[in-house]
Amino acid sequence: MRVLVTGTEGYLGCLLAPVLLGRGHDVIGVDTGYYAQGWLYNGVPQTARTLRKDIRHITREDLEGVDAIVHMAELSNDPLGELLSDVTYTVNHRGSVRLAELAIEAGVQRFVYMSSCSVYGVAEGTVDETSQVNPQTAYADCKTLVERDLRKLASDTFTPTFMRNSTAFGASPRQRFDIVLNNLAGLAWTTKKIAMNSDGTPWRPLVHGLDIAKAIYCALEAPREAVHNETFNVGSNDQNYQVREIAETVGGVFPGCEVTFGPAGGDNRSYKVNFDKISSQLPGFSCDWNAARGARQLFEVFTHIQMDAETFTGRGHTRLKQLEHLIKTRQLDADLFWTTDTALTETSGRK
Repeated sequence: MRVLVTGTEGYLGCLLAPVLLGRGHDVIGVDTGYYAQGWLYNGVPQTARTLRKDIRHITREDLEGVDAIVHMAELSNDPLGELLSDVTYTVNHRGSVRLAELAIEAGVQRFVYMSSCSVYGVAEGTVDETSQVNPQTAYADCKTLVERDLRKLASDTFTPTFMRNSTAFGASPRQRFDIVLNNLAGLAWTTKKIAMNSDGTPWRPLVHGLDIAKAIYCALEAPREAVHNETFNVGSNDQNYQVREIAETVGGVFPGCEVTFGPAGGDNRSYKVNFDKISSQLPGFSCDWNAARGARQLFEVFTHIQMDAETFTGRGHTRLKQLEHLIKTRQLDADLFWTTDTALTETSGRK
């Protein structure tokens, strides 16, 4: 299968492309290159040939001969979405719908969209794919809008599939330290202390980046009727954690780490998610990782590269810091387009 993956130089795309290549797929990458500086370690056997291009500039011609698209390239995480709300809607909502419309024109048959469990926002009890969404941020709201609009595009010749990922964790060469478990692991390594500002009672579902990659290839390789216009929560029922559990798990892996908690309050997002559908209806899928194994993986990576505090706190592995730098230095304009002509450049990727 010829698969175009947007965001191949991102945290998850960097993991996905080698997995798809290893399964015999022909992979083409598209990435605008915002986070090209952030390379933590050489941890993948190969990366896809990548077209350096903003998704807002993709043309029908770029999609000719493609069988499936995996769309991962959006402005990611809630703080970034709130800072750049208007641009977030332009890129994440309108840009994603436009990509799907171009895919239909080009004859692309499958479109796997990376949504998020954050669409559930604040929820009572346990939510599943039939539950009402309750997005709390621009980032999550865009996910719901893209799901809504792409459902209307489904047809006998176009199959969208919506993957509502849990909060990702684990090691990636394009590492992110602005997501919960990875951030706590970085604190444990560099300061030997995890000091929570809250009591850690909110619930978060977690899923390892490689398990997300697994869910994607299962969706691509599944019979069409199993995934046509379907939504899947990506994770497992035993990976719903309270934030305090995540902190305690990470603290237990990193020697000498002290874990403390603060008062209740702060971020009110809390949701437990049911994952029965993906485990029963997506052929071949189950999670291979849990929080403890992911924390141990990060400890091993940090030990191997002797990660320093500057790397952990620097902009290379934090989305908001990196984009703020690119805007401040006028490498990006107010709409997050490059101010120099970097489009239409193919890069072979790291080996």
